[in-house]
Amino acid sequence: MTEAMHLVLIFEDDQAIQNILRMLFEANGFRVVIADTAARGEHDARLHRPDVVVVDLGLPDRDGLNVITAIRTWSPVPIIVLSARTAEAQRLAAFENGADDYVMKPFSAPELLARVRAIVRRHVRGELPMGVLELGDVSIDLGRRVAHRRDGRDVRLTPLEHRILETLARHGDRIVTHAALIKEVWGPHRNDSRALRVYIGSLRKKLEADPSRPRHILTELGVGYRLVTDAEA
Repeated sequence: MTEAMHLVLIFEDDQAIQNILRMLFEANGFRVVIADTAARGEHDARLHRPDVVVVDLGLPDRDGLNVITAIRTWSPVPIIVLSARTAEAQRLAAFENGADDYVMKPFSAPELLARVRAIVRRHVRGELPMGVLELGDVSIDLGRRVAHRRDGRDVRLTPLEHRILETLARHGDRIVTHAALIKEVWGPHRNDSRALRVYIGSLRKKLEADPSRPRHILTELGVGYRLVTDAEA
């Protein structure tokens, strides 16, 4: 499928932002459908079956969080929130309701376009296979649970560090919340965010060229973590 065949459905009631988004996506080969209310957008979602949905949370007839929840009852379509709401609780609620990404207004048009392209690519090809991750000069074979640098030196990862990487990798370039990551790695009865931070720090020391400025294991402040491989970057 070429990018020109991809359709983006936008829930947005601000006319000026509608125009910006339409120009941005159409200029880059997407088909665009815009809905200015939740009711209209949900109808369009079922009618057009978009490849990606962009949702503003402040819709006139219903909160965008409810839109995400409603769509998730029948569709796995990627959903990106585009909102002026900056509170951590709002971002967490969006992810917990089923959003795949969150971009805050005012937004960078190139960044939004890049996030939409990346999430569409992942959705089209399916979840990342449990193969080899390339993170800078480190290669990690997730199936064999071995890692080494390009010069042949081994990188020793603990079983828990491997599980964290596997969990992040299964989600591709999407954000994994702290709670979801802890649940998948440690189980449903553990809630130790401090331990998670310690292991993330250890992984960065072993895998990042500059652990203080990570390029691959990224923090989404107050929300969770995201893994960016060389291919995604």
